[in-house]
Amino acid sequence: MDFDNEMVVQYLLYISKTLGCGRSKCCMAAQSIAFFFRHVLKKPYVIPTLIYPRKVQTLPAVMSAEEILKVIESVDNIKHRVMLMLLYSTGIRLSELSFLRITDIDSKAMRVNVKLGKGAKDRYTILSGQVLLELRAYYVQYRPIEFLFNGSHKGKRYSPRTIEKVVQNAIIKAGLENKDYSVHTIRHSFATHLVDNGTDLHTVKELLGHNSLRTTMQYLHVSKKRLEGVVNPFDMLPKSDPNPLKNVAPGSLLHKIRF
Repeated sequence: MDFDNEMVVQYLLYISKTLGCGRSKCCMAAQSIAFFFRHVLKKPYVIPTLIYPRKVQTLPAVMSAEEILKVIESVDNIKHRVMLMLLYSTGIRLSELSFLRITDIDSKAMRVNVKLGKGAKDRYTILSGQVLLELRAYYVQYRPIEFLFNGSHKGKRYSPRTIEKVVQNAIIKAGLENKDYSVHTIRHSFATHLVDNGTDLHTVKELLGHNSLRTTMQYLHVSKKRLEGVVNPFDMLPKSDPNPLKNVAPGSLLHKIRF
């Protein structure tokens, strides 16, 4: 039996719609079929990309400033508290915090040197003056060696998995366990709050270590302050009756409306 384009389309629709396969599996199947056509059947073939499931793009969860503070203040251990402070005040990744060395803290230039971050790139990010004081208090108490945060053995770094547990426990302790928050949420919050405060996207991109400005632009979509000053065009339309609720009795069902 000869394969034709329609049969391939029907098969890909089957694994997508009936079997519920995601975009990556559908792409893999389509590419395998294309290889078979070109190299085995020796026939030209164009992958029908239009039937791929659309890649789901979700906006990152972001904590409010009050929630960030609540998470930090829920931790009594100064070592764990400083970890949380650094994650938020620098926007560094979990693995980058684990590999952070004492010499990476540049108090003169008020910056943190992030070495071999994602993509094996070095970069600088900002250092908070208040966090620097907390870091010094932590250093006096723990006296770390080489790595900024030592594990159970001096000179050995704190593992990313252990840091992740510290953050998750703090989120639970702060009463935010029912929200979709994680370690990476703190990084998203750092970036979003920078945008809220007027920091330009190119600077945010460099601080986060993004390769593309398109990645950084997602924080424009979750910035609340960008929307606060926007006047809805509907409210600019002339209206004969600006308040349709003026004749509704005070003791009516108004107080039961949930929006």
